[in-house]
Amino acid sequence: MHEGVFIGALAPAGSDAGDTTLAANPHLKLIFGYAADAPDTSVVPFAKERFIDADARATFLERLATDGAVTDHLLRMRRASGSPVWVEVTARARPARRGGAMRIEALVRDVSERKKLDDQSRDIYQQILQSEKMAALGHTISGVAHELNNPLATILSWAERLSEKPLDDTAKRGVGVILGEAERAARIVRNLLTFARKRQSTRALIDVNTVVRETLALRGHERMPTLSVTTEFGELPQVFADAHQIQQVLLNLVINAEQAVLTANGRGALMIRTRHDVERDSVILEVADDGPGVPPDAQTRIFDPFFTTKEVGKGTGLGLTVAYAIAQEHGGRIRVESPAGGGATFVVELPLSGTETAATPPRAMVPPMDAVRGASVLLVEDEHALADAVAEALTDAGLKVDRAGDGQEALTRVRNVAYDLVICDLKMPRIDGMTLYRAIAAVTPSLASRVIFVTGDVAGTDAERFLEETGCRWLAKPFRLSDLLRAVRETLA
Repeated sequence: MHEGVFIGALAPAGSDAGDTTLAANPHLKLIFGYAADAPDTSVVPFAKERFIDADARATFLERLATDGAVTDHLLRMRRASGSPVWVEVTARARPARRGGAMRIEALVRDVSERKKLDDQSRDIYQQILQSEKMAALGHTISGVAHELNNPLATILSWAERLSEKPLDDTAKRGVGVILGEAERAARIVRNLLTFARKRQSTRALIDVNTVVRETLALRGHERMPTLSVTTEFGELPQVFADAHQIQQVLLNLVINAEQAVLTANGRGALMIRTRHDVERDSVILEVADDGPGVPPDAQTRIFDPFFTTKEVGKGTGLGLTVAYAIAQEHGGRIRVESPAGGGATFVVELPLSGTETAATPPRAMVPPMDAVRGASVLLVEDEHALADAVAEALTDAGLKVDRAGDGQEALTRVRNVAYDLVICDLKMPRIDGMTLYRAIAAVTPSLASRVIFVTGDVAGTDAERFLEETGCRWLAKPFRLSDLLRAVRETLA
């Protein structure tokens, strides 16, 4: 027989009296972790301490009292050792005298394995749904990014043009605010793209301690009186990294730590440390908390997509996955340390050079603008406001500028005029940038090496592969006019 058999009497809810067992077969003892030779009277599977959910016993007894029986009633119980077990109970009960024990006869089945498989199937189904949502989100964000990056590029370009003019203090301050806020909006778009899928990152030499200070200021922990946050900054060399992506990693770790300690205890402490690992030639960033810690079985899966220990609806299971991906893209790694006594420490290791610098040759000397003055440039851009700002900047720099509103018009001009340089958007009506480039390569091969593309997001698209294959210079919208002028000088050199 693969079912446990119980015959006995159950004490009413709220009573201090104990249950009475008249009979318990060997399989019931096996299910609840009792020794095979344990006396039947010592086996009390429905005692209050056996129920993981304290209210479940009262509900179980109420069902028996009301209906006189239950069928396949699912309960999460504790074995004698304290380990959990899922059981299904089919039982019938005799009416109890007022305030007395309820006599029941029950069949009990261990359904832990089935419940585990059901939960896994449900998790897989939820992951598939989440994956489909994220795929749709990726496509949506790519389109949104293109639509946002064009006006952002226009705002940045015109603000940069105005900042070069003689202005009074109030106007100069206003233009500075416009520039700063437009760049902030551009960072938000980049972060959305990083969240949805990999994208081109913008790296420079950064001070990790500065990133930590700015990130903590962003969190505003002074508004969290039950949370103590301390820092310990080491003497650090600069790291070649994307500051905004590193900030995203730190934000994910700090927010997770906050939620862990506040959810578990209502209060807690965080420690953020930085140090220089000379032997590994890397910078170490640690985020430690005094929360409940990460169970050993979760430590092996905590960076997996969609894995989360939070309640349903409280987390996507993607924050640590994104952090892990960013660390890897920087040639680093991230790991978790959580001792048995509680608390967790996430350790981020960033190499000083990053993976890209080893393959990047020294930057060639960029010629001054005077060296390329008088060169003829074809600007191909369907956003008229942005084209106006770029054309004015190029003209002020001493270049001769023609404009085309789309690829078809540009192709006509290239066939009739010898240009020194083409600056072209990738996404355009009628003929896009890729098609135009191939036509230029066929008509004027020498000009194909002097094409600069400007575009929104290209990560994971045909455009990204196209840019890699052609080796063309390109700038991501929104860009600074100073960066564009530098690219012009480099291309014409």
